[in-house]
Amino acid sequence: MKITFLGTGPSHGVPIIGCSCPVCTSHDIRNKRFRASVFIETSNTNILIDTPPEFRLQAINNSINHIDGVLFTHQHADHVHGFDDLRRFNEMQRKQIPCYANQDTVYGLKNMYDYVFRGGDLYASSPQVSLRPISGDFCFKNIIIEPIPILHGANKILGYKIDNFAYLTDCSFIPQNSFEKLKDLELLTIGALRYKSHPNHFNLEQAVSTIKELNPKKAFLTHMTHSFDYYQLEKELPPNISPAYDGLIFEL
Repeated sequence: MKITFLGTGPSHGVPIIGCSCPVCTSHDIRNKRFRASVFIETSNTNILIDTPPEFRLQAINNSINHIDGVLFTHQHADHVHGFDDLRRFNEMQRKQIPCYANQDTVYGLKNMYDYVFRGGDLYASSPQVSLRPISGDFCFKNIIIEPIPILHGANKILGYKIDNFAYLTDCSFIPQNSFEKLKDLELLTIGALRYKSHPNHFNLEQAVSTIKELNPKKAFLTHMTHSFDYYQLEKELPPNISPAYDGLIFEL
């Protein structure tokens, strides 16, 4: 399994508009963060998690030419506002793309992109997708995908576990049933928003503490604000934890 980090930033991205802090003005490309997304490749299947606003650029930058399915974590703008760019993959692949999400996210996507789901030939060039609500494990092209319920503040959202890899972005609490499914993985990716606490996200201390409890062989941090300089943060972390960066590839 090959995992490419397409974006590792928060809702504002990095650099953020109107900021001249050392991270936002850094020349280190690892401090340039599109909104969060990953691309997963197996021997015969390509799976995208989330379609952030920069999805078109992420696909171009990482030479993504085929997507078999999309998993959505939740309906917030920084995770879905590249949704319309799926239509280019319809053009190339000449078929619908299945998209999976919890019921709240399905409802949100149908409201945000009503022109896609209203029916009829209202807008012929809209994305051709099959939006499928999920509430438990499912099989996609012989791959078992486990939705991992987590909390993002008061919002019930999803992380995902595929084989020995799990991806959790906007997380403020992991319920016990989900926690048990995440122990002793080969690779865990988890959001760490900033140094300060936040009501809807793990901060760095909480993310690192959670990683230590879950005991993965390797962990990457994502969904990081301009609070973090890559080089400095890397020095602060234990050996098995690293900040992810846009374009990072990890193979299991």
